Amino acid sequence: MRPLEDVRIVAVEQYGAGPWGSLHLADLGAEVIKIEDARGGGDVGRYVPPFQEGSDSLFFETFNRGKRSLRLDVASPGGRRVLEDLVRRSDAVYSNLRGDVPAKLRLRYDDLKEVNAAIVCCSLSAYGQTGPRAAEPGYDYIIQGLAGWMSLTGDPGGPPTRTGPSLVDYATGLVAAISLLAALHAARRDGVGMDCDVSLFDVATAMVAYPATWYLTGGLEPARTRHSAHPSLVPFQSFETADGWIVVGCAKEKFWRRLAAVLGLGELPGDPRFSSFAARREHAAELLAILEPAFRARASGELLAELTAAGVPCGPVNDLPAALADPQTTARELVVETGHPRFGTVRQVGAIAKVGPEPPAYHRAPLLGEHDEAILGGLLGYDRATLAELAAAGAFGDVERPADVERPAEPAEESP
Repeated sequence: MRPLEDVRIVAVEQYGAGPWGSLHLADLGAEVIKIEDARGGGDVGRYVPPFQEGSDSLFFETFNRGKRSLRLDVASPGGRRVLEDLVRRSDAVYSNLRGDVPAKLRLRYDDLKEVNAAIVCCSLSAYGQTGPRAAEPGYDYIIQGLAGWMSLTGDPGGPPTRTGPSLVDYATGLVAAISLLAALHAARRDGVGMDCDVSLFDVATAMVAYPATWYLTGGLEPARTRHSAHPSLVPFQSFETADGWIVVGCAKEKFWRRLAAVLGLGELPGDPRFSSFAARREHAAELLAILEPAFRARASGELLAELTAAGVPCGPVNDLPAALADPQTTARELVVETGHPRFGTVRQVGAIAKVGPEPPAYHRAPLLGEHDEAILGGLLGYDRATLAELAAAGAFGDVERPADVERPAEPAEESP
């Protein structure tokens, strides 16, 4: 069995952060039943351009492979009945909604413990379920500004800058997945479930990490650094070469000595100004004035080969095509393929949690409402009369007959 094959998760999720967390649980074998709002068009991620057609997009595909889709209005009486029937047969309810919404939709442990005493209720929100911002909407970009990230990113004198990828979203999704698994472990041990309250704001603030400790304890306010330099270790930054840019990191004294030797500057480590971490930090400007011309005199490929042979941590500054074509990317089987009825063959980055000897089996993201029939009729055992009763109670919004969904012909699923 795959590691999480005996886990069923009801995911009231949308867009990026929440689906990113449950994606990795699905990659590990969990059955993730994705609840999509029956009153609208489902997850808003289905409509993010480019490469968007109808209710499918490559954005949605990235965050939702291996999941099942059920259209449901959980705020209606009928939808609530379906939700509670799912909770009886599931291990966790996972949501990413505004911080005050889990209480309004009754998705917390106290709301569901009478249905399933061991249910785990994991909420991912922008600001958490407490505090003055709990009812505010929020997104990665906004949190990066609020938590201080943008003040630390970019070159000195430039505008506040966000990170390229949405790292707050992705990190928070992973923290939510870890929290859910920890709570599930305890629930299976003790027979009692619990809440998990995870927020973008908490995770982004925590990820400031040691600069926050420096400020809180020593009063040092970090600042942006030239060429993305490490805030305390020198040299540890990007360097311009004769034909591009590379990154070199001397996080140990031995790496600094080896770097100096490769650059033909073997005497520098003996200079008192450059003989220790503290000395190099104090005399960083003088040292970089020597190092930068030496880097610019060499071609990236040749220099990287020599540094790698000498055991100095280094790498090229790749563009995205080069990064995805890197031999290490291939060796780690990071690019995978799935078949899709609208997009043909979808190529994307695969599972990052490599657990156990068996590779993951990849399946495309679900079409909107694709698993209505299998979940309602199969898992929950509803007959047509029950479906009609639930529909009359608003469970399926404007979807009159969720058990009769027309779908495109299925392509063959592919694994790497």
